Amino acid sequence: MNKFVKYFLITFIIIILLFVIVSIIYYFVPKKVYSASDFEIEVLKSSYDYDNDGIDDYTDIMLGARKDAKKHPRYDSSYVAGGYPKDDVGVCADTVWRAFKNAGYSLKDMIDLDTLNNPSDYFSKGEKRDTNIDFRRVRNLKVFFDKYAYSLTLNPKEIEAWQPGDIVIFGNNYSHVGILSDKRNKYGVPYLIHNAGQPKREEDALIMWANNKTITGHYRWDGGYYDSIW
Repeated sequence: MNKFVKYFLITFIIIILLFVIVSIIYYFVPKKVYSASDFEIEVLKSSYDYDNDGIDDYTDIMLGARKDAKKHPRYDSSYVAGGYPKDDVGVCADTVWRAFKNAGYSLKDMIDLDTLNNPSDYFSKGEKRDTNIDFRRVRNLKVFFDKYAYSLTLNPKEIEAWQPGDIVIFGNNYSHVGILSDKRNKYGVPYLIHNAGQPKREEDALIMWANNKTITGHYRWDGGYYDSIW
């Protein structure tokens, strides 16, 4: 083995070890978690409680996303006949419809109805509706929330504008989506509840994803607004 190859192998091993150490620190060393009150931020409550469980919709959506995160579904983007994957599998969009289900909403039914009545909003020429998958595509969620939810700031440093239960879409090609937590980091930026196959599904990752993918949608669901349109 010549010196160059030996040097390369040693450097490569060191880089791998550093990556493993940093990953362990990031995912498994406990961090101090903050709340909105630590930054004198008012936590907004929805005027709607769609499922009449005594919990407002914003909170219900956030809690639904957290329930999904705790189940830690295996990341699997396989097509599912009937639409709904099993509870132990899913992708980022599955976190969203499961969060909405916790508040009493069927996101699938709402998107199926809108794609039926307004197909040109969702599909290019030649594309067809597929109710087995349409509600699990982030690009369709983007169209739906652009139409029926409140669009908010895309700047995550405006921390008071980012609230529990908000929906966030990333990427110019709309490749990822998550729900905001009521937990915040030391700068007041909320945690993100999402499924990208990562070890922790509720994590301090909003800025990281914003830097890597850019934030292309930030929404707040208001059932009353949706009802008034329909």
